[in-house]
Amino acid sequence: MMETIKGGIAEDHRGQIRFVNDFDMTLVKRFYVIKNTDTTLIRGWRAHRIEQRWFYVLSGCFNFHIVKIDNWESPSPDCPIENRILSSTDQQVLHVPSGYGTAFQAVHPESELLVFADYQIDNAQHDDYVWPIDYFINQTVQF
Repeated sequence: MMETIKGGIAEDHRGQIRFVNDFDMTLVKRFYVIKNTDTTLIRGWRAHRIEQRWFYVLSGCFNFHIVKIDNWESPSPDCPIENRILSSTDQQVLHVPSGYGTAFQAVHPESELLVFADYQIDNAQHDDYVWPIDYFINQTVQF
């Protein structure tokens, strides 16, 4: 089950601190930053059977589509798709558990996305499932 972990912002005369203190990073093994070349590029569909991921928008905004994979060999193209929009002003982490696929697009130019994963990169070759962007047809919101 996906969850959103709320954070906040503290400001004073020195500036600001954005935080998500309730994000327990015990399981995190690595992280990476994604910055799309422009707002027309859609990354996805990519899923992980055992890896879970957490997403935090560093700057800008991203439109996410998330699907629970029903069959890893041949998923149903009409699986229900959940849409989430995450902005850097939200101060939140989106947790996508194992068993889900994602496709996302930057809404604003120069948007940056911080991604945390609970497996090392060596595992990626054994747990990386990819489908064309038009594979899942049950999108409630178009990109």
